[in-house]
Amino acid sequence: MLIHPWDAPRDDTEWQRWLAVHDFGHLVVNGPDGEPPFAQPLHFAYDAERGEVVTHLARPNPMWPALLARPEVVLSVVDDYAYVPGPWQAAPDQAPEHGEPTSFYAAVQLRCRAHVVDDPSEKAELLNRQVGHFQPEGGSAEVAVGEAPFGRLLAGVRGLRLEVTGVRAKFKYAGRRTAEVQDRIAAKLTDRAGPGDAAAREHLLRRRAV
Repeated sequence: MLIHPWDAPRDDTEWQRWLAVHDFGHLVVNGPDGEPPFAQPLHFAYDAERGEVVTHLARPNPMWPALLARPEVVLSVVDDYAYVPGPWQAAPDQAPEHGEPTSFYAAVQLRCRAHVVDDPSEKAELLNRQVGHFQPEGGSAEVAVGEAPFGRLLAGVRGLRLEVTGVRAKFKYAGRRTAEVQDRIAAKLTDRAGPGDAAAREHLLRRRAV
């Protein structure tokens, strides 16, 4: 992923806060020799203090042999994206039809070392951490080994702790455009009000204010 200086996060806090609430992505695992990588969509919980991600997958998932053979993986998350037509980006002294169309998006790629969790007690703790992230208000029974209602399901999943060893983050929101052009794009996003437009506008204005 190419990251220009104007698209880079201001600091670690920026991408960490974003990742804390964007918790669905693709786990990319090297495939066997001669085969393409595996890309598994999944929910996850990122823990900034521990520097790790926790998640789980069904035991029959075909990616396990590849992951165990090569545990260096990437967790890729992309969201808050919007298509920006060329005329929106045209400079004041440029014909509108000569403006360059582009995509706005936020992206975080975590390089990780995967640790498979098969111990039943450790799996239960990991699953409870995930549920606590997604359901902080409660409402679900705890996972406990040998106890209803979820204990019997533990054998059907394997847990994953992803130890974060590197981060690449990007917030591509007209960072190198003039204030006049940014204002135009923000207004156009408001008028269009399509999926992702409000989030893209918020990023554009937030990063300009920093």
